[in-house]
Amino acid sequence: MSEGPLIGRLTGVFGIRGELKCREIAGSNAFSVGRSYDVAAGGEIRRLRCRSVRRHHDRLLVAFDGFETPEAAKSIAGADVRGEPGDVELGPDEYLDADLVGLRLIDERGAELGRTVVGVAHYPAQDCLIVDPGRALVPLVKAFVQKIDLAAGTIATNLPDGLFE
Repeated sequence: MSEGPLIGRLTGVFGIRGELKCREIAGSNAFSVGRSYDVAAGGEIRRLRCRSVRRHHDRLLVAFDGFETPEAAKSIAGADVRGEPGDVELGPDEYLDADLVGLRLIDERGAELGRTVVGVAHYPAQDCLIVDPGRALVPLVKAFVQKIDLAAGTIATNLPDGLFE
């Protein structure tokens, strides 16, 4: 797969012009017309040029060259979309998945929890940190994640008892 950051997931077809509903994962401006993206669908990665981007209510809709009908667009629904590292402008408290992998979890007092982030899972309700050992899921929400410090390599957490059991 592309080395670029994961910026979105195509969640389904919208309308009759080949548009796809897109769940934004990194940066609110990562998609733009004319830019090319790596789209991973059906076991293959295609480099596709974006032909339109628009908002419909709170949903991002994108369309790619060569996928002008709902039937064609359906073939890439469910795909992950990766961009170029320099294309993503992150806002405050936004991070790329790759920035979080390798960070150590600490409690609110700074004590090491013996857990390291090995991945990030993107679910419809929220994103979750995947931590080892055991690949436990920690919801990436303010109630559990207090502070992310990339320079220190830590994530300060306030986790409920038994989360790792």
